[in-house]
Amino acid sequence: MTNQQIDQFLSNNNFNQEPVKVSFRTRNAITGIFLKSADYEDLKQKNFWRIINESNIKKYLASKDASLARIFNGTEFVKLSLV
Repeated sequence: MTNQQIDQFLSNNNFNQEPVKVSFRTRNAITGIFLKSADYEDLKQKNFWRIINESNIKKYLASKDASLARIFNGTEFVKLSLV
């Protein structure tokens, strides 16, 4: 997916709090929340996205620790859907 497609999906939804299922071309789908951090705009331009995995969401909401996120390449995304 392009960064415009992903950004449009995220802007239509409350992406910093709502879990999203991300389907990939070459790997299993994950569920998580997109993180809007200080470098969000820079990463978005390069089509990279910080996602907090479903298993770390509770820890993140309690601590706001951005190191719990992983960076994914948006070109590998096939489909985004709300959970």
